[in-house]
Formats: sequence, C-alpha cells, structure tokens
Amino acid sequence: MTVNVTATTGTAHALAASRTLWSLISRRAATTPDHPALLQEDRALTFGALCERAERVAAGLHGTGIGPGTVVAWQLPTRIETVLLSCALARLGAVQSPVIPFHRDREVGFALRASKAQYFAVPGTWRGHDHTAMARRLGADGVFEAYDTLPDGDPAVLPPPPSDGTAVRWIHWTSGTTADPKGVLHTDRSLIAAGACLGHALRPRPSDVGSIAFPYAHIGGPDYLVMMLLYGFPAVLFEQFALPEALAEYRRHGVTVAGGSTAFYAMFLAEQRKRPGEKVIPTLRLLAGGGAPKPPELYHEVVRELGVRLTHGYGMTEVPMITMGDPDDTPENLATTEGRPPAGMEIRIVDGEVRLRGEAVCQGYLDPEQTARAFDADGFLRTGDLGHLTDSGHLVLTGRLKDMIIRKGENISAQEIEDLLHGRPGVGDVAVIGLPDRERGELVCAVVERAPGAPPPTLAAVTAYLRAEGLAVHKLPERLEVVDALPRNETLRKVLKHRLRERFGAAGQVPGEVRPPATPGP
Repeated sequence: MTVNVTATTGTAHALAASRTLWSLISRRAATTPDHPALLQEDRALTFGALCERAERVAAGLHGTGIGPGTVVAWQLPTRIETVLLSCALARLGAVQSPVIPFHRDREVGFALRASKAQYFAVPGTWRGHDHTAMARRLGADGVFEAYDTLPDGDPAVLPPPPSDGTAVRWIHWTSGTTADPKGVLHTDRSLIAAGACLGHALRPRPSDVGSIAFPYAHIGGPDYLVMMLLYGFPAVLFEQFALPEALAEYRRHGVTVAGGSTAFYAMFLAEQRKRPGEKVIPTLRLLAGGGAPKPPELYHEVVRELGVRLTHGYGMTEVPMITMGDPDDTPENLATTEGRPPAGMEIRIVDGEVRLRGEAVCQGYLDPEQTARAFDADGFLRTGDLGHLTDSGHLVLTGRLKDMIIRKGENISAQEIEDLLHGRPGVGDVAVIGLPDRERGELVCAVVERAPGAPPPTLAAVTAYLRAEGLAVHKLPERLEVVDALPRNETLRKVLKHRLRERFGAAGQVPGEVRPPATPGP
C-alpha cells in the first residue's frame, strides 16, 4: 500500500531536491547564512559558519590523504565538532562509518574490520574510557583525535564536491545485541529522503528549536540534520543526556521540539510529575520520536500532564523514516498507531510481516548474503516487524517476529500484554518475554520495573488486572519477575530483551515464581 502525500513545500521542497548532503548544506548556507544551526552550552554555529568551517576541515582532512571514496570510521560523542567532521567528510565524498561512542572492543573491532576503514576518528579519553588506546589496541589505521580541535586547511585545495547522491557513502551499524552488528549501506539520497519525510510529518518552523539528545552516530543523527537543513531551524546538542541535569539547557535555549524515543517521553513525564502546576520546559510544544513501542496510555499521560503534542514514528537503521504521526491527527490514531507512510514509501504486509520499498530504504548490507536474505523477490525489505494497515492507511505494529510467543501452538503478542500492563498502577515499565517450557513450548513471563515508591506487584494481581482488561486467558503471564530497572541500550534506551531471556531462561527456575526486585547486570 502506498499513501501519496506531498513531501515538502516552499524552500524545504526546493532543498529536498538536492542530490547530495553537501549540496543541501551549501544551499541552506546560501539561503539563511546567519540563522543559528547548532547550539551547545554557550556555543552557537550558524548555517553559514557550518558550511565555511566544514570546508576548512575538509581541506585539512584532504591534506592527510582523505578523499572521495576513502572509508573513515568515527566514534565521537554528540558535539558541534562531530557534526562538522561529518559534514566535512560529506564535502569530500568520503564513505563514513559512524560508531556509537559507548561501544567497546568487540563491536568497534568488528566495524573497523568489516568496513575496511582507512582512518578512524576518536575523542581521546571520554567519560573515563581511552578511545585512542582502544583504537591502537585494535590495530586501527589512520587514528586521529577529533574532539576540541579538527584538521584545518585552505578550501582552495579541495577537489570538486561529489555530485552522485546514489553512491554508497554511509555504513551505519545495527545494534548487534545478539550477534555481530550488520553494516547497513546508505546513500546521501536515502538519508535526504528519510529526513524530508520526517520534516514533512513534523512541519518544523525556522523559529523552532530542536534537540539531539541521542548519539549523533545513530542513524537518527544525519536524519535529524537533514530535517534541520531543509527547514532552517537549529538544534541543541547534548553530549551527555540525563534528567534533571539537562533541563537547564532545554530552558536556556528555549527548546520547542524534543524527544528521541519512548524512554525519553517517560523521563520527561517523570520530571513533570515532580513539578505539578509548573511546566517543566515552558517553551516545549512537541515531543517526537520512535525506535521503540509506545504504549497508548503513555501517549495520553504525556499530552495531558506535559501539555504538549506527541507524535511517534517508526524507523530502523535500514530505513530511518517509515511512518510518522501527524501532530494534527486524531488522538486515537496518535495513541494507537505509528502514523502513515510518506509519499514514495510502499508498505506491504506479508503473513503479518511489515515489508518496505522506497527511496529511504538502504542499499543492503556489507555482507551480500545478508542482503540477499533481507529482500524478497519484489525488492521489499523484510523488517521482522509484525503489523497491519488500517483503512485510513495508518500502520499498527503488533510486535517483532522474534517477540512472538508460541504457547501450546497459539501465537501471543508480547506488545499487546506490555501495552495493557503499562497502564497498571505501580508498574514503571514492563517487558514480556517467552521462556522455554517443556510442556507449553514457551511460557509467558512478564518482567516488571517497579515504579518508585510503589510496592512490588504480585502475579495474582497482574493476572487479575489483565483479565479485567479483557485479555484472553491463554495470553496471561504464568511468571512474574520484578526488577529495579530493565536493561537498556545507550542509544534510544531500548529494553534489551535478550538479556532478560538469558537471565530468566536458566534451567531450574520455577514458572510463576515472583522474585524480589533486582537490577539486571550490565
């Protein structure tokens, strides 16, 4: 199914026609050179300065041997310098391989080897970890530090900027939580298409102030930058994000659009509840994000208590923008769906699985065998996500193929149970997993994060609540585990269900047993 939507209007529409990321950067600089682009603490960089400084950095990089097609890996925190370096590499037409700064030897070493990186930019010692020493230990080539200072040179020495937006110039990495990460191949055009779709859905204004509180090395980094370049608004960068510490920066810069993922919504909501009657970020008008399921009740709580709009979307490393909620859509659609696909994104549901085809879809993976398995005969990407389209074209996700619990031959959606339990008093967050069971095949286990100050729930109370909500008897959890905190990743703070399966799937554990609160290990 394809839903036709006009992609952008006015200046944004014209800029979206840019073939490369650099042409988009230079055209925005020519259009609004003095408008702020990047804000961080007491520093600010305009769109004009972003373009000029990126060219000087590109010239410095060129002097070290980096040029069109050179593979450059970088593992850097979310800083103005990181964006400058990435833009400079886009000017040169290099192939960028961003690595999340929290990754360590196993993931970093794999990314360097698989991408055949010729240069590796690191922040030196950051948050107590010596990235330079790690790079040397891994035998990385062309290691250089890019934190406070960047290479500098005369732009007159630069070759012409790249003109082919369909060449692979980005290698982004999947999380690799259960196996080696996959190197996802993107072009400038696929990233521009994704960012244009995001901007069309959110409709930011030049007077808006956005925020990037997640690692810029995540696929959401260039996705968000494209939206900023198309619509000409600035964003506040957060090198380290934590609440309530970050609230001062949100207020200082007058952030109007914030978010990241479901976990971010919940964190903002928790801060608001500490200040009833006082708006925690006075200028905030919109929360937006994706990357993890959004319980419908959380949507209603955010809108009601924070007094802002909330639009949630659906994306992945392979396709940064698939669907997005429209701020003017109905509360029902915003609460219970992931929004609608933009123009050019085709969604096909095959045996319950969501499959995708469109310009924002990646070119495949570094490993040709992985690419062959990922696409069907019609060129649609197999997402591994389960869902369906409503009559209005909205996408409803019902879980992951690997999250489908099969109990006595019956398919059970973990997300359905999670959404219901999220609204239960005393439950901070919840993850439902299937655990091996000789009689049932799998049993349903609910792992509950206890809400601060609340007594731990019991299995009897949880199942009684779910029965009252109308959940079918065969879907009721047979086991409950209570923890202080669910394990999460460091990017969009997704719950790491594989760790829960490893921890609670050990032999000899009693089905239905309620264990005392504990914090999962790292």
